[in-house]
Amino acid sequence: MWTIMAGAASPTEGLTGIVGFAARAIDTLGEWGVGGFTLAETVVPPIPSEVILPLAGYLAKQGSLNLFLVFATSTLGAYLGALLLYWLGASLGLERSIRWLSKLPLVDREDFEQAAGWFRRHGRSSIFFGRLLPGVRSLISLPAGAAAMPLATFTLFTVAGSGLWNGALVGLGYLLGTQYELIEQYSRFLNYAVYAALAVALVLLIIRRTRRAKARKTEIEGKESNQARSQLAESNQARSNQADTRG
Repeated sequence: MWTIMAGAASPTEGLTGIVGFAARAIDTLGEWGVGGFTLAETVVPPIPSEVILPLAGYLAKQGSLNLFLVFATSTLGAYLGALLLYWLGASLGLERSIRWLSKLPLVDREDFEQAAGWFRRHGRSSIFFGRLLPGVRSLISLPAGAAAMPLATFTLFTVAGSGLWNGALVGLGYLLGTQYELIEQYSRFLNYAVYAALAVALVLLIIRRTRRAKARKTEIEGKESNQARSQLAESNQARSNQADTRG
């Protein structure tokens, strides 16, 4: 009884950690805050949509947010974030864009190259289905822009894929909105999941960059060694020629 009353008094009470922070931010900023989070997640994933959107659906069920506006603003935010990366790819080209964006925290060049490979293999359908895949979802717009994919086609597939994904997550949170105890359990689980995902991403990033630095060092040393051997061979050949001439 007390839990139900507390939930009625404050829909975000009992939600802790990064999930609690996100829920309180959404509750304060409203539907446009949901759009802002999805825009940021599309460009640089700080808090994944798997956390934000179910919480927004839950708050809509509690009456704090409008369900239709949550869906509309989240899809708009996802589209604007995708459009920014599309424009970047179209303006700078794929290689320059990857070189610039791979300097961002928790993002590695390999991630962009995988998204570009997905786009090359699957074409425009990758824009739709890529919205349903974590990791690919945030980066697939870059090769689409670099390949000069028609904006109308890009918009159609992006809005359709983002709308489907957002609707599913918001709907899940809305359906769970009457189960406050489940939301509390869900928030604790998601806190651990997000922290673990960030830790894994950081470790993988360090490993990738360490391996790349070693490979680059080995490549440079190999080139220097080959150059030294080539210079030595040329020097020996010159000496041999001089000896033959004297002879």
